Amino acid sequence: MKKIITRNRILTLAALILLGGLLALAEGNLDPYKLRVLNLCAIFTIFAVTFNLIYGFTGQFSLGHAGFAAIGAYAAALLTMTPEQKVANFFLQPIVPLLADIQWPFLPAMLLGGILAAIVGFLVGFPALRLRSDYLAIATLGFGEIVRVLFVNWQSITNGSLGLKGIPEHTNLYWSWGAAAATVFIVKRLVDSSYGRALKAVRDDDIVAEALGISLAYHKVLSFTVSSFFVGIAGALLANLISTIDPKVFLFFLTYQVVGITVMGGMSSITGSVIAACLYTVFLELLRPLEMSFSLGPIHVPPLPGMRMVIFSALLLAVILFYRQGLMGRREFSWDGLIGKLNGLRLRLGRRESSSDEVSS
Repeated sequence: MKKIITRNRILTLAALILLGGLLALAEGNLDPYKLRVLNLCAIFTIFAVTFNLIYGFTGQFSLGHAGFAAIGAYAAALLTMTPEQKVANFFLQPIVPLLADIQWPFLPAMLLGGILAAIVGFLVGFPALRLRSDYLAIATLGFGEIVRVLFVNWQSITNGSLGLKGIPEHTNLYWSWGAAAATVFIVKRLVDSSYGRALKAVRDDDIVAEALGISLAYHKVLSFTVSSFFVGIAGALLANLISTIDPKVFLFFLTYQVVGITVMGGMSSITGSVIAACLYTVFLELLRPLEMSFSLGPIHVPPLPGMRMVIFSALLLAVILFYRQGLMGRREFSWDGLIGKLNGLRLRLGRRESSSDEVSS
């Protein structure tokens, strides 16, 4: 058993080193467009894994991701912008003096964005998580809209509907995929711990879980707060990637995308969330030409704005109707499983070779 654990740790370390090498190679050789796509893959991975923690493992259907992402994004943006950039942005109404001259490095700004989102998540989750199913979804959806409307009208802090422009582009593959790896690692450790078993018990039957002595409020709020922290981190990464944000970036559409990715990957599967997030991001970029005008021989097709999301919605509907378990269901990647499949494949190939030798002889 100890040998297997040691082997798995060595393989994990080797995989991380390989991933780091690939990121370094990509960062130095890919053009900005492809780098942005890879960064978005990591950001949507964080979104999907955290939603899976709330809904897939805890059974709480929350639709507040966009609100928490907005908190993290605006916090990191305001803390990383230079005083000159703030003056240029806040020309209608000056920014509050407390934020006017502050400029932090990206790491503490990103962490503070996550912490603020976690604090708000705790304050919202403590009363809201007493609700169930559709009522919780409505409450958290309302929270997301409250945050958006608040940011539209909070001119002296968020610059209202004008948004923030010229945000330093600190996000790169190291930051985004490092944060994604940390999210996956922490959520995986949480899910595999005694807390994770309690979360699954709450998901499966909260009445039985409470009868067994599991504190429903504590474990629900724990899941919600941890998820909110990493969503805030993802929002900070997004703001410092696209360099321009406004309240429209954090409409319910963002939450819809996250829900769709998680369903496609498989509820209660962290591996599925990672795979689906990457496939979704790349798939949408491949479909981008459909929203531009193009010609098919003598036929000229006008621009079709929104066609990518029409196709994604149709694909999501097909998954819900015909493949409800998603790509991975509740399965997770493991070195033991991979090695077992490789050994099985090797044995099958060996049998085929031996049978072909017998036939030829």
